[in-house]
Amino acid sequence: MRITRGIRGTRSRLAVAGAGLALAVAVALPGQLAFAHTVNSPAASGGGPKPTIVLVHGAWADSGSWNAVTAILQKAGYTVYAPPNPLLGLPYDTATIADFLHTITGPIVLVGHSYGGAVITNAAIGDRQVRALVYDDAFIPAKGETLVDLTKPGSCFAVSDLTKVFKFVPFPGAPSGVFDAYVKQSVFPGCFANGLPASEGAVLAATQRPVASSALMNKSGTPAWKTIPSWVVIGTNDRVITPAEQLFMARRAHAHITKIPAPHLSMISNPAVVASVIIRAAHASS
Repeated sequence: MRITRGIRGTRSRLAVAGAGLALAVAVALPGQLAFAHTVNSPAASGGGPKPTIVLVHGAWADSGSWNAVTAILQKAGYTVYAPPNPLLGLPYDTATIADFLHTITGPIVLVGHSYGGAVITNAAIGDRQVRALVYDDAFIPAKGETLVDLTKPGSCFAVSDLTKVFKFVPFPGAPSGVFDAYVKQSVFPGCFANGLPASEGAVLAATQRPVASSALMNKSGTPAWKTIPSWVVIGTNDRVITPAEQLFMARRAHAHITKIPAPHLSMISNPAVVASVIIRAAHASS
């Protein structure tokens, strides 16, 4: 997977101010481990129309992080979209994904990885077409929580001196105190790409897409998981969002939980398992 830097232009001016430099982040870059099983169940069980699957990537990633899962879902007969997540702050990113959902006719299964979990939690509010939420190694915030609040000791970002793990870069039109945040290349492979060949982790570190630092400080709104059934995939080797915190959030959301021995990017290391959970959610929502 190649990560590319998003074009910010004038849209960057909408990034939310007041971020400071506190950053404990969600991301999307790969790990390893073999597939647990394959998916070969193409039909929804309820007899209704198959829902459209919308996949939302996390920070420091692009839609290509979903390529393997997308291929499996398409083979199973689903229409799949993986729109770009702007990574400009939770209000802007949420509005972008919500607007995209409004262009779809029929039921939707909305999936988020990492920071994308916070985005779908907010974007699905008030959208009656969204029948299921799927969180893949993701943040599942409650109202008023930030991603910093949900980053606990044991995460590779739970450090007192953030400059040891992040490189903060100014960008045109940024509000005061907001920067493009990059994971330092010395930190990236072991934090996000654990289990991958060192050469692959190095390439991913060099080509990562930045996230506006404000994105990790924005408070989440009323959570969609209060009213929409949820499914959760927890990678027990995740070094970004601790498995214990993922389990706490999943139980709070009364989600259907699947644990797998995978790193933070389980949709790349174990795409068949992740796809099977999405299909399970699709069956239940049909």
